[in-house]
Amino acid sequence: MKGIVVAGGLGSRLYPVTAVFSKHLLPIYDKPMIYYPLSVLMLANIREILIICTQNDLPLYKNLLGDGSRFGISLTYMVQEKPAGIPQALIIGEKFIGKDTVCMILGDNIFYGHDFSTYLQDASQLKDGALTFGYQVKDPSRFGVINFDNQGNVIEIEEKPSKPKSNIAVTGLYFYDNDCVNISKTLKPSKRGELEITDLNKTYLRENKLDCKILGRGFSWLDTGTHESLLLASQFVQIIEERTGTKIACLEEIALNNKWISMSEIRRNNKDFVSGNYYNYLKELTK
Repeated sequence: MKGIVVAGGLGSRLYPVTAVFSKHLLPIYDKPMIYYPLSVLMLANIREILIICTQNDLPLYKNLLGDGSRFGISLTYMVQEKPAGIPQALIIGEKFIGKDTVCMILGDNIFYGHDFSTYLQDASQLKDGALTFGYQVKDPSRFGVINFDNQGNVIEIEEKPSKPKSNIAVTGLYFYDNDCVNISKTLKPSKRGELEITDLNKTYLRENKLDCKILGRGFSWLDTGTHESLLLASQFVQIIEERTGTKIACLEEIALNNKWISMSEIRRNNKDFVSGNYYNYLKELTK
């Protein structure tokens, strides 16, 4: 399975913070935002990852992440010329995906919860159809909402309904079979001129090939697209890390646990840093 991080867009809701560079490079407590979606793909044991970004931000991502080898992964970069909807990322990444299945995650989504890696590794075994993750929210009219029958089967998806029939929002994490690219090519732009991820998921639903895994009360899902949510996400990460003494989205630690890199490689790759919260954590990790 291949992985895609969608990190394009203008980040207009965060202006003027995003006037200079991508919101996905903004800090969420002690790490750049893009570390968090990357960590999700790595927890799913996905090592070949495509980052889709704007032309202006491309050199910044390369400076930050390089080819991914220091995290035990392989990173490819492609440019989204202008925002044209989430499914466009699958079309842009067609050659990268090849004949594989794919996991796509939005670059401003943060997930946290017990045994989440087990959920992800199970999902990465998908061969046919599509799998989304749902999460209970108090304001479902702001999201794509997924409705179920009495047996828990998906029967409907509504995009930002004025009168939602459920409070389960579709998160920005999607697993697809290889048909997703060709299906995305058949989609028509919505009234806002973009291809809609809801339309892609509805196509799978019509073919009875869409499943949804609901993340329960032990999980947290944060969308960091506004100033308020950006602050709240940083506070959330800070509280968890200070309380537990562990780090969320430490890419080196995930790679180490996956046996993709060694302790000596972590020490060598970070030898130029002598202080700081993140560095000190890596230093303790590799003792």
